Amino acid sequence: MNIMTVTTKGQIVIPARIRQKYGIKKGTRLCIEEHGDELILKPLTPEYLDRIAGVLKGPDSLSQKLLQERASEREKEG
Repeated sequence: MNIMTVTTKGQIVIPARIRQKYGIKKGTRLCIEEHGDELILKPLTPEYLDRIAGVLKGPDSLSQKLLQERASEREKEG
């Protein structure tokens, strides 16, 4: 278990071993999620973004739905 201390500015220091393991470098953005009483940090590295790409994709893309709605509106107008 790694224990960190929060500074007066709300900052923490992530141990070097963990930064290296997850590819966290200076400027890497982190996402923080709340799950019940837990906080989960996820580094937004290219590798992480590649892994989650398309997870929220539904049967139709949002752009495709928008195009369909606009076509439907045009038909109604004239």
